[in-house]
Amino acid sequence: MTQITPQQILAQMRQLSAAAQNSPVSSPDNQNKAFTSALTDALNTVSNYQSQASQAARSIESGDGGVSLVKAMIAAQKSSVAFEAAVQVRNRVVSAYQDIMNMPI
Repeated sequence: MTQITPQQILAQMRQLSAAAQNSPVSSPDNQNKAFTSALTDALNTVSNYQSQASQAARSIESGDGGVSLVKAMIAAQKSSVAFEAAVQVRNRVVSAYQDIMNMPI
């Protein structure tokens, strides 16, 4: 299992920021596809974290020596953090949608 350090996260954020500044403006159709694929990828990642946590928990419960308790707890925390982040994104999207729908024309 790989460890994620704050330096790695900052480096990824800087790369994404640089890529966003250098990317050309695309058509709305491409933007919709990009948003959809980004959202799908994020949800798939959350699903993968939850699957890994479930498998680790099952291994611990069955007494399988292949997974340590520490790794199972880390997998559970990763799953929890990823799920909470997905819920927050969902809440923000719903809030933005409601704000747009309540705008006067």
